[in-house]
Amino acid sequence: MKKILLLLAVFATVLTNAQEINWVTLEEAVALQQKTPKKIMMDVYTSWCGPCKMLDKNTFQNKDVANYVNKHYYAVKFNAEGNDKVKYKGKTYSNPNYNPALANRRNSVHELSRYLRVSAYPTIVFLDEKGDLIAPITGYKKPKEIELFLKMFKNDDHKAMDTQEKFYTYSKAFKPEFEG
Repeated sequence: MKKILLLLAVFATVLTNAQEINWVTLEEAVALQQKTPKKIMMDVYTSWCGPCKMLDKNTFQNKDVANYVNKHYYAVKFNAEGNDKVKYKGKTYSNPNYNPALANRRNSVHELSRYLRVSAYPTIVFLDEKGDLIAPITGYKKPKEIELFLKMFKNDDHKAMDTQEKFYTYSKAFKPEFEG
């Protein structure tokens, strides 16, 4: 009986700490922006990328990150080497060299990934309220690390940063509030 209660307590803790981000497609996010303008946070990943899986598990399921993203952004998940056709900014992007036999391994890079200047995985791409590119942020980010970018872009603080020194000063003064 004690083992069952302990198991239930652990399960309840996991459920209360894990949170879900409301993921949509890029087309859905752009359409939602027409009704309620918000920025877009796009997780650009691949199926074989270990740090991408860590970002999903450790960062995007963090309750502080999920709550903040759901409130202030439209969240998009995009397979950078997938075979989806995506309409964005009046153009259709695809992956003409996609090889289905390599679906779970390194594959051809999607045209949209190139357009968004994705050079490594994972990359978190931020778009403004009009769907225009703000910046691609490369690499695995812990909750407190991604918090800086989420809040900086949400508040348009990045617009005052025209040098690396200004970003460095901003990041040193930033006080993270997210747990984890």
